[in-house]
Amino acid sequence: MATFMDVHHGMTGITPEELEQAHQADQRLEREEGVHFKQAWADPASGTVWCLSEAPSADAVQRVHERAGHKADEIHSVPYSV
Repeated sequence: MATFMDVHHGMTGITPEELEQAHQADQRLEREEGVHFKQAWADPASGTVWCLSEAPSADAVQRVHERAGHKADEIHSVPYSV
């Protein structure tokens, strides 16, 4: 499994509750694509949301996000971490 960081723009004003709901929507669908969403962060002022996941591919991550109703604007592979 590879690690991915994806980015969503345009979510200005997102609340902690809305972030949790979006994360849970992803988690309800993740098994179908072999994805595991580990964590999500949000900056309501800029409208940016970041999601960290493990998945077989960036396409699998995007399919889950699209089905959950919040397509990612960017998906980045994370080849190294410490």
